[in-house]
Amino acid sequence: MTAVLAGCGVGTGSDAVTLRLVAADYGDSGSNSSQRYWDALAEAYEARHPDVTVDVTVHSWSDVDREVRELVDAGRAPDMAQIGSYADYAAKDLLYRADDLLSIPTQANFVSQLATAGQVKGVQYGLPFAASTRVLFYNKTLFAKAGITPPESWEDLAEAARALKAQGVKYPYALPLGPEEAQAETMQWLLSGGGGYLDTVGTYGLDSARNVDTFTWLKDELVGKELTGPVAPGKLNRAAAFAAFTAGDVGMLNGHPSLMKAAEKKGVKFGMVPTPGVDGQSRSTLGVADWMTAFKKNGHQEAVGDFLDFVYDDENVLDFSRRYDLLPVTTSASGTMGAAEQDKDLKPFLDQMPLSELYPVGETSWAAVAAQLKKRIGRAVAPGDDPETVLAQLQSTALRAENAASAG
Repeated sequence: MTAVLAGCGVGTGSDAVTLRLVAADYGDSGSNSSQRYWDALAEAYEARHPDVTVDVTVHSWSDVDREVRELVDAGRAPDMAQIGSYADYAAKDLLYRADDLLSIPTQANFVSQLATAGQVKGVQYGLPFAASTRVLFYNKTLFAKAGITPPESWEDLAEAARALKAQGVKYPYALPLGPEEAQAETMQWLLSGGGGYLDTVGTYGLDSARNVDTFTWLKDELVGKELTGPVAPGKLNRAAAFAAFTAGDVGMLNGHPSLMKAAEKKGVKFGMVPTPGVDGQSRSTLGVADWMTAFKKNGHQEAVGDFLDFVYDDENVLDFSRRYDLLPVTTSASGTMGAAEQDKDLKPFLDQMPLSELYPVGETSWAAVAAQLKKRIGRAVAPGDDPETVLAQLQSTALRAENAASAG
């Protein structure tokens, strides 16, 4: 993990500094825990900066955001936190701005969509750390048996699902609108229908005509025709849908890069295509990013900035991305990955990044809105419920959350 450092005088005879970083674990076992990555990175940095100690604590994704919040609330904020959100901390003026930390080349090297998504009111506080996009996975064996080709449009997808059902496939299309990650599947479908969570002026528009049309089509053409499997979409979580795909029980579903290895381990032959849209390939797809934040509390601005310049060196960005099948967050590392034979499996996801839209994470109300989406969006396709009514209720909830965040 050698890299050319920015070299701004940190750790060259000044008072000793200990930087504390709390990070999320992307591994699925002790052997590939993110703790190993961070320990090696910290050791490499400390070797060049003998007066700096980097102390990294890694928590699971189910715990890390809570752990950081508890530290902040107790007045013991870490110097850095690599977590799932940043806007609420930025709104309370607890974070350093990106341009107060990073060298100009480092900040300018972030992929533009990700840099923009890290902004609150035009100022970047969230530093993208890891990214992914979504594509449509399909089971090649099941498609061959049904005599069908990968879909490009919604009608193609519905037609393929009907053919798969006729072959006895358990989940022709797996639609996970359960509480685990319903906000992702929802946004993927809204984008493919030409809508999204925000309107053209940047305010919530969950009940827009396009969004209503999208969920009406889902309810009528997929769910209502029993093409989404035996589990109601509102009760089907992403993990269960992925497990069903790796068991060979799913014809199609939206997935991110981690599904590749899981399917390969189970011997599932799969293909990947861009997300189908209402009238052909979707013009936009879901992008997801996790964030690095830097807290002002301990006053280690210069040391934190120098360390983060090291973190975002291409060699380190590529190392992390390749370990965990994620996309680089810098333009130069993305270019390297796009041209590298060893990264060809990730290229379909990398190709979607320029077309991607991210969650509205710069809105301090987003966490509350996402929580309600997870709980309630499944009703939009449930028997006896009306998509327009459910989306209108969610829109009211979103506006209340936005007003409360603004007032706070």
